[in-house]
Amino acid sequence: PWAASGRSLSLGRDEGLTKILFDEATGQIIGCGIVGPNAGDLIAEAALGIEMGADAEDIGLTIHPHPTLSETIGMAAEMYAGTITDLIAPKRIPPR
Repeated sequence: PWAASGRSLSLGRDEGLTKILFDEATGQIIGCGIVGPNAGDLIAEAALGIEMGADAEDIGLTIHPHPTLSETIGMAAEMYAGTITDLIAPKRIPPR
C-alpha cells in the first residue's frame, strides 16, 4: 500500500497500490499491477524485471531513491521476500 510511501504522503495521494506477482516455483517476477498517480511511470521497472528474469531479491536489492513512488516496487518485492522493514508483513497462510 502506498500509505507507507513518503512520496505518496507528501503528494496527499496515499490510495495507490503496487502488487508484484512471482512464480512460486522459480521466484521470478511474472506480473505486476500498479494503481495510483503516475502508475505508468513505474511499470517500466516491473517490465524490465520480467524480461530479465528477476526475482524478489533482485528487485528488493535495487536502489530505489527516497522519497519516490518507485520505492513501492521495492517494498512490494521485499514484502514477498519477507525482508521488508518499512511495514509489518502479514502472516502468510500456506496453500491447501
